[in-house]
Amino acid sequence: MSDSLILAGREFKSRLIVGTGKYPSFQVMREAHEASGAEIVTVAVRRVDLKARGPENLLDHLDTRKVFLLPNTAGCYNADEAVRTARLGREAGLSHWVKLEVIGDEKTLFPDTEGLLAATRTLVKEGFIVLPYTSDDVVVARKLEDAGAAAVMPLGAPIGSGLGIQNRVNLQLLREAVKVPLIVDAGVGTASDAAIAMELGADGVLMNTAIALATSPVRMARAMRLAVEAGREAFLAGRIPRKLYASASSPAEGMIGR
Repeated sequence: MSDSLILAGREFKSRLIVGTGKYPSFQVMREAHEASGAEIVTVAVRRVDLKARGPENLLDHLDTRKVFLLPNTAGCYNADEAVRTARLGREAGLSHWVKLEVIGDEKTLFPDTEGLLAATRTLVKEGFIVLPYTSDDVVVARKLEDAGAAAVMPLGAPIGSGLGIQNRVNLQLLREAVKVPLIVDAGVGTASDAAIAMELGADGVLMNTAIALATSPVRMARAMRLAVEAGREAFLAGRIPRKLYASASSPAEGMIGR
């Protein structure tokens, strides 16, 4: 039974998306990517040399036969800057897909939702497949969907914080509010956080720091892979209702002698 992630009509078997920053070495990054089973890998356009090639170039350590590159506009603080960066990535041959980031606050790295909406509208008109990093605001998510976003990617907690899912209710409301895929982006610290995101109905989870800065990135990548799979299975299975009092696993009704 197929349960693939569908983004803009493209099928991905893995619901885990991983990044490329902060790893101790390219070798560790490659091994972690393989252990994660991820088919989508994000690359910050502004942090790679799109022309140079060689052992120090990130792009030479990514096997595009196995993974789909998703350029992102990390480090952009207004809509115009983000749009230019997305165009640069496309012109350099990376992709017409973009994980769109428009940062509004340097300390928290929270998104500038006004700029995000403006950039989404512009890029969609130019033929980009836009996956915007956004807040966990239902109204903003609906506006992004209406603007043509292929998915919405709300933060679970501030980028790189490892705090885990901080607002479960909002994620559930978001799941109900939008029809496009919902991918939790940012804040995951360990495998249980990823499982919770999936149990709440997320279609996928994007992470970087939680794997790259773990004591053993490869082992953590494997744990995240299993957590995303387990969380998805639990969501599809349907959890039992929460009750205040106990309910016997072996009820007395129907027992011989009673």
